Amino acid sequence: MKKKVLSVVLAAAMTMSLLAGCGGSGSADTSSASTDSSAADTTTTAADTSASTDTAAADTADTADTADTAASGDKVHINLTRCTFNLATPDTDQVKKVEDAINAYIGDKIGVEISLTDIGSGEYTEKANLALQSGEINLLWTASWEGTIGTNDLVPQNAVYDLTDLLPGTPLYDSMDAGQWEATKYNGKNYFVPVYKDNVEGYDFMFRQDLIDAHGWDITSVKKLADLEPMLADAKADGLKYPFLTQKTAMFYRWYINDFDFFTADSTANWVGVDKATNEVVDTILTPQYAEFCKLMGDWADKGYISEDAVTKTTTDTTTQTQDWAVSWWTDIPVNDEADARYGQDVTMQPATDRWAHSTSALGSCYCVTATSTPEQAKACVDFLGLLYTDSKLADLYTFGIEGEDFNYDGNGQIEQTSEKYNHSMWESASATIVTPLGNEPANKADLYKDFNGGAKTSPAAGFRFDKTPVEAQYTACQSVFEQYGFALENGGIPADAVDSTIEEYQAALDEAGYQDVLAEFQSQYNAWK
Repeated sequence: MKKKVLSVVLAAAMTMSLLAGCGGSGSADTSSASTDSSAADTTTTAADTSASTDTAAADTADTADTADTAASGDKVHINLTRCTFNLATPDTDQVKKVEDAINAYIGDKIGVEISLTDIGSGEYTEKANLALQSGEINLLWTASWEGTIGTNDLVPQNAVYDLTDLLPGTPLYDSMDAGQWEATKYNGKNYFVPVYKDNVEGYDFMFRQDLIDAHGWDITSVKKLADLEPMLADAKADGLKYPFLTQKTAMFYRWYINDFDFFTADSTANWVGVDKATNEVVDTILTPQYAEFCKLMGDWADKGYISEDAVTKTTTDTTTQTQDWAVSWWTDIPVNDEADARYGQDVTMQPATDRWAHSTSALGSCYCVTATSTPEQAKACVDFLGLLYTDSKLADLYTFGIEGEDFNYDGNGQIEQTSEKYNHSMWESASATIVTPLGNEPANKADLYKDFNGGAKTSPAAGFRFDKTPVEAQYTACQSVFEQYGFALENGGIPADAVDSTIEEYQAALDEAGYQDVLAEFQSQYNAWK
């Protein structure tokens, strides 16, 4: 496995050398590729977008206007596109039934009609981006951590509608406290509507409970990654394919958030961060923590605890629903029992990091209105989300599907999911204060979420957002270098004894791609901000 992965790295290095002669613009990573023509005119387009919303803002939906629109039979049609995480492939027929049920329910409440598109997570970025570029979407689900269509990509592309003047006084705006709206602003403007969920960030080790029982593991003894090793040895002895399942994710930027604020919220740009101990922007690749992590991953891969599939990205988003793994990771939330339903088995969490509030933590799941939408469509999107965030019946329908087909209410009035045709989770659907809890969740789930968000630590960099426009070409080139070196380093693709030399190559490749310009720009902007 090691020789194979090292060969891949060397081949990629040769390719990168050729691309360097072209200024690094030939990156295969599309996460920022579509921004280079639009970033230069961000201010002008934002101003135009803001101006285009004046008419809509002047006519922000009050109850009387909404009732008149619905009564007239005139409905504004919007196209809504969202990601499906709990199913490998959405059932289009069932999605259409849910769409029809939603439209029937909202028909006499708001003057809006939706077309609902569900896309499996494996294809979401590519398909949604194509639809976005074609102007086929009005309301889009996204997140700070998404590639290509993530929040940090959409704003520089001028792809999102300025909702700042549309929101105040609406049911949507009033559905959550003003702090949520402030935390999710870009350049003082509201482009995104956060899903009210666990809007702070922390990570857990996730264990299959049946293995805890079978081996008598004391998971409370696990305080850091290295403490997992005895359990991974047991899992390997059991013949499991994935003793430690990375979920094809480069995890340095998550496991080490106690040390650094990776304010890009993007694993492909985890080569820069704020050192929380010094409150200074640093090159994280050259820190002792990075070498420590990569050597541990290389050692575990050598011992058979991490599969080659992690490096080749051949696991899927539903691998966690199988019996092939023992330990993985989980984003900490107030009710971690939600994972049982998501993965179809009993799993148990042990905290791995503290919880932090930072610039992107409230944008871990959100919606945006696309810039190609008309003012009338933008208002309709706000109206629809306002009902979705305040009406439990609509929220349950949108999240869980058709009652009696996809879910039932149990004796306590909580959700029992019964179908694999339509299956979403609260965190990527609607507010935790309005979606009915699952049967295995506490009835006071809404209060738990409020307490959870209020109990986090605050990063010294909270509120800072980096504008990559001045160094966009170099930034994109550095992301490509990460794909060449960083992903393999962080997923066990490099033997522990080769980590130091590979990090040196990685840093040299970053520097050749223009990293020092990017780092200097980060430091300049951050120092000016703080």
